[in-house]
Amino acid sequence: MSTPPGPLRLALCQMNATVGDIAGNERKISDGIAAARGQQAELVLFPELALTGYPPEDLLLKEHFLQDTRRALDRLAAETHGIVALVGFPERDDDVYNALAVLADGAVQGIYRKNYLPNYGVFDEQRYFATGDGGALIEVGEVKIGLTICEDIWEPGAPASDEAYAGASVIVNLSASPYHAGKAVERERMLIQRARDSMCVVAFCGLVGGQDELVFDGHSLVVDHRGEVIARAGQFTEELLVATVDPLAPRTYRLRDARHRAAGRDARPVPTIARLELPETPADDEHPLTRGPIAPLLEPTAEVYTALVCGLRDYVRKNGFDRVVLGLSGGVDSALVACVAVDALGPDGVAVAVMPSPYSSQETQADARQLADNLGVERYEFNIQPAMRAYASTLADTFAGRKPDLTEENLQARIRGNLLMALSNKFGWLVLATGNKSEMSVGYSTLYGDLAGGFAVIKDCPKLRVYELTRYRDALARETTGRELVPAMIIDRPPSAELRPDQKDEDSLPPYAVLDPILDGYVEQDLGRDQLILRGFREQDVDKVIALVDRAEYKRRQAPPGIKITSRAFGRDRRVPITNKYRG
Repeated sequence: MSTPPGPLRLALCQMNATVGDIAGNERKISDGIAAARGQQAELVLFPELALTGYPPEDLLLKEHFLQDTRRALDRLAAETHGIVALVGFPERDDDVYNALAVLADGAVQGIYRKNYLPNYGVFDEQRYFATGDGGALIEVGEVKIGLTICEDIWEPGAPASDEAYAGASVIVNLSASPYHAGKAVERERMLIQRARDSMCVVAFCGLVGGQDELVFDGHSLVVDHRGEVIARAGQFTEELLVATVDPLAPRTYRLRDARHRAAGRDARPVPTIARLELPETPADDEHPLTRGPIAPLLEPTAEVYTALVCGLRDYVRKNGFDRVVLGLSGGVDSALVACVAVDALGPDGVAVAVMPSPYSSQETQADARQLADNLGVERYEFNIQPAMRAYASTLADTFAGRKPDLTEENLQARIRGNLLMALSNKFGWLVLATGNKSEMSVGYSTLYGDLAGGFAVIKDCPKLRVYELTRYRDALARETTGRELVPAMIIDRPPSAELRPDQKDEDSLPPYAVLDPILDGYVEQDLGRDQLILRGFREQDVDKVIALVDRAEYKRRQAPPGIKITSRAFGRDRRVPITNKYRG
């Protein structure tokens, strides 16, 4: 009978990669290898496509990009003496593959290719990659380890099951799993089930950080063969998670083999692509079997808020901006964006502009100024009435005999947009658009006005969630500082664009308590008119909302990118033709 495998010390390097920054990502991986070696880890994991960042999109069509990546991989391999590193990278061979490189003893010892290439939602992997042809094992000392990349473990069964039946006692998964609200709990439940199904330790190493519209929450973890989480990294932060695991006793192997035979399943043969010997490991009394640190999962509202902060911070920093600017109206949307911006960049990294028109109430202006003071940001004041008069004078002859209407309302928004873009051009600041998903859905926004900007922080947050997040941030301030952050009337006041006398959003739209659930059904769930009516919504509300959503596609195509926090974000997830006569 063979000697059972001994303890295995794992390090999971939860890193924030930047797409296309091969040199920067290489440094992070190099630092991670050194840190893992310093923690006396035998095996260190890095996320999916860690060397290029995820998703690299059409960079993968550039031959020189793939060549530069491979050279960086070879340099990293030269650093792997006394430790095994598993690094995600795009492999250029007969085709291009989403791959995992096994680095050890100063060289690339083997390569595993991703089997399941997602082609839904935000994913376009079948555009870029060829498919791998099954599982693969490596042996680290006496421990057999099965290799998977992201979607490979989301799919039940092979390749993880084949690797388990072939003798793997640990399944590793390198991942770049884009965040949406609730994804962490969903993912963890899935990994627990895979560990139980395979009766293996599962080690999941996730990417963290923002990349354009996407945010990755990290959430790396180790699950034992019973499905118990024994180590978990924090969300939305870089971390080296270290745990020493027991790769299962012989009794468990016999149990798994019996289960396999009872199921009558023929597993595919799984090749061993690398057999690696390591220096003698520390004695058990130096590094006893440990559950590892277990970071708590964030509660749902805190999780979404943190995702917004992470996504904005990385978009600003990775694109080389030092400061952002936004229009602060005294409404809840711009208030939330300002809070997120300060939490992401600090007060010195944020400027705001208060731009009243004759229809802006004294109360909303006062609330905007108070919020700016509470946040400690620089504030600019621009009275847009002279510009409004100039436009009116210029257009007077052309518009003679016609009553003021939406035209004059939109001019106000566009004047404000021009002022913000002037600040951007003069000082090199990034303009933040402040529109929410409810407005974006129904076109309740102005092209070249409030849609103007470089980044739309809350474009995937429905209006009711905006209120929830704003209340959360204000409550956090009261709890930590004992004082109000967001003036109460910003949250309590009926929402209004204040572009005409006594205007309210409900003059043009159903109440948000009605609008948001209809939008959730139509946009997120793809429900049709009849299905929505069967859910209890009034026919006139359903018909109005569907018509508004369908008509506004051309506006959404021209909106700036923004952070995905729902399962069906506009742009990357939901792709509807602008010219479209279908009215289901």
